[in-house]
Amino acid sequence: MTSQPETHDRLSDRHFAAVAKVVESRVGIKLPITKRTMVEGRLRRRVRALGLRDLTAYADLLFKNDGLDDELVHLIDCVTTNKTDFFREPSHFEFLRDVAVPQLARIQGGSRLSLKIWSAACSTGAEAYTIAMVLQDLANAGQRLRFSILGTDISTEVLREARTAIYPRDFVAPVPIGMQQRYLMRSRNPREDLVRVAPELRRTARFERLNLMDESYPFDRDVDVIFCRNVLIYFDRATQQAVIDRLISHLRPGGYLMLGHSESMAGSGVPGLRSVAPTIYQAAPAPQRRAAA
Repeated sequence: MTSQPETHDRLSDRHFAAVAKVVESRVGIKLPITKRTMVEGRLRRRVRALGLRDLTAYADLLFKNDGLDDELVHLIDCVTTNKTDFFREPSHFEFLRDVAVPQLARIQGGSRLSLKIWSAACSTGAEAYTIAMVLQDLANAGQRLRFSILGTDISTEVLREARTAIYPRDFVAPVPIGMQQRYLMRSRNPREDLVRVAPELRRTARFERLNLMDESYPFDRDVDVIFCRNVLIYFDRATQQAVIDRLISHLRPGGYLMLGHSESMAGSGVPGLRSVAPTIYQAAPAPQRRAAA
């Protein structure tokens, strides 16, 4: 007996609506009916991994057989979009190098600058390692600088890739040649067209799972720069504002929040933030103490 082609393996209207409701309630991402074919295609990979018959059997696992709690992380991994590139929206990294670092150095004072950077919705780590390359170049050029980078994402699958830091060679093409030579290592196997981020940069970054929908985030509250780019577009306006409010509660006075270029409205009019460049916002600096009379 031959199996039916995948085109006949579909989620019912009821099951798709149930999946969409779970995803929106747990991670804030809306799945309109126009995303149905994409969702089904991604979930079929999970169906095969579990050895199930079809998408109906998978939906039964979730909603009839009390499997949702155990399967939730994998469901989210399947349906979330993890688009990322090295040096994506390069003006943000130019601002980090040319404006943010010098201003943060003045705010901190002292002879050595210490920075905490957060790459929220970091995907496979390209953004975090781009930041590391920019900052390490500054340190190599004589800036007295030490830094640590936190990368967070909802998807456990992409976090594993970020920690491994191995990428196809064509994926790192946006990295300037000089940086490729300094910070990327070719695979020892000539048949593998892969590169890996150098250990000195991997040591500066750690990666943790985080759902931006959580009511609080278990991370430091003295972060200097937060990148949260191209994820808020998947949330409604109220969720966008709630996420931004939680993020900026982790910024130190004078710190920066960088959003994606399609998210300029999300950061506008937020109390405690002022726009300093397109989609770049600065937290209010600490009040100056008056000298004693």
